[in-house]
Amino acid sequence: MEGLGQASPHVITICSDSVGDTAESVVKATVRQFQGHEVKIRRVSHMKHEDEIRAVMEQVNQDGGFVVYTLVQPELREMMREEAIRLGVRAVDLMGPMMQAYIDTFNDSPQSRPGLLHEMDEDYFRRMEAIEFTVKCDDGRDTTAILDADIVLVGVSRTSKTPLSMFLSHKGYKVANFPLVPEVKPPQELYQISGDRIFVLTMQEEHLLRIRAERLKALGLPNGSAYTSADRIREELDYAQTLADKWNCHVIDVSDKAIEETANIILRLLPS
Repeated sequence: MEGLGQASPHVITICSDSVGDTAESVVKATVRQFQGHEVKIRRVSHMKHEDEIRAVMEQVNQDGGFVVYTLVQPELREMMREEAIRLGVRAVDLMGPMMQAYIDTFNDSPQSRPGLLHEMDEDYFRRMEAIEFTVKCDDGRDTTAILDADIVLVGVSRTSKTPLSMFLSHKGYKVANFPLVPEVKPPQELYQISGDRIFVLTMQEEHLLRIRAERLKALGLPNGSAYTSADRIREELDYAQTLADKWNCHVIDVSDKAIEETANIILRLLPS
């Protein structure tokens, strides 16, 4: 009707001594259960001092609404409780009861350090970035990215370059891999980086011959091509060793090694 203004939004204030993502996720999940009224979420992050809590709670007391908080510092949680009682403002402690339950059940003490969940998030995004990088650089697709790789895997066909690359990327390492073929000149980027980051994967001739023969069989192709020729395999392995000598890099024999075992060897050799 004319003369009536639009209803003011409900206000929910989020307080955190970290970024406040945890509380906001819970608040948004709760708000979705209600309809018919606009809700404004106000977030106050990185709270460090009791004076900040006093100021925020005074503001909430004036504006209305309630407070949701994730404070790991005991003194800040206590101040929030005291101000909520003093001002008559409803305040919901998301983290305190959970931490107390853990203490009571497992007889353990918390680190009381803000931002631990955010650190886990950072680790997650770092791994996702590494995986995307590794997929982009698989099998020599983007040789320019070799310069930015943490680890570069090179080797002849069927030496497990791709699965090893993906395993390492899930640990947060950006990995580029490149297939070695005597008729194809390696990219110049391999000559521009430190040999400490390059790992040439090799394999015993008989082992590689069996793997390649099984590969052809799986593809429904006849055996007897140059791909499974002992002379050709020997030529490729010799070529890989020649390049490894030029690059002064690591050489790893992956015969009968699990992916995890080879990855652990690489991580031990990788410069810190």
